[in-house]
Amino acid sequence: MITIYKVISLLLEYPKQELVDHWDEVQHSISEQTTISHEDKQVLNRFIDWASSLSLTKLQANYVDNFDLKAAHSLYLTYHLFDEQDRNRGPALIELSELYKSTGFEVGDGELPDYLPLILEYVATMEDESSAREFLQQTAQAVDIIASNLEKLDSPYAPLLRIVESHGLLTDIAA
Repeated sequence: MITIYKVISLLLEYPKQELVDHWDEVQHSISEQTTISHEDKQVLNRFIDWASSLSLTKLQANYVDNFDLKAAHSLYLTYHLFDEQDRNRGPALIELSELYKSTGFEVGDGELPDYLPLILEYVATMEDESSAREFLQQTAQAVDIIASNLEKLDSPYAPLLRIVESHGLLTDIAA
């Protein structure tokens, strides 16, 4: 079963041909999911409509413009929570790595554990929605910072981050 967290993880990764080749399948998976709210489906589909209207090269260039050229838009969450030279950033990364290892979650070579798409992949493996939301509560502050920075540019990625933030802020699953 594909979850909203897995979908957003895919959409926040650097775009590759494989994703572009499967836009229709991603949209179909979204429409079939009863666990994704109508509002979230609309946001996801608007993003996919926008992204699928671009060539892969233009989509990749847009991604780089949004996330790689400005540190304020970085998808590495500890960047937004600690000063770059803060000694607490390293232990936070180690703690997150250890959490992944303890649950059997595999992190790809060279990827930092605080990379938002990786965190969302991890959350997608959780057994229940309340655990996922509880974990995402820890990301809400950094995700809000990134989303706010992207909104200043009217970035199409900002609504995706707002979904992540909202799932971390809601503690009542029925809400």
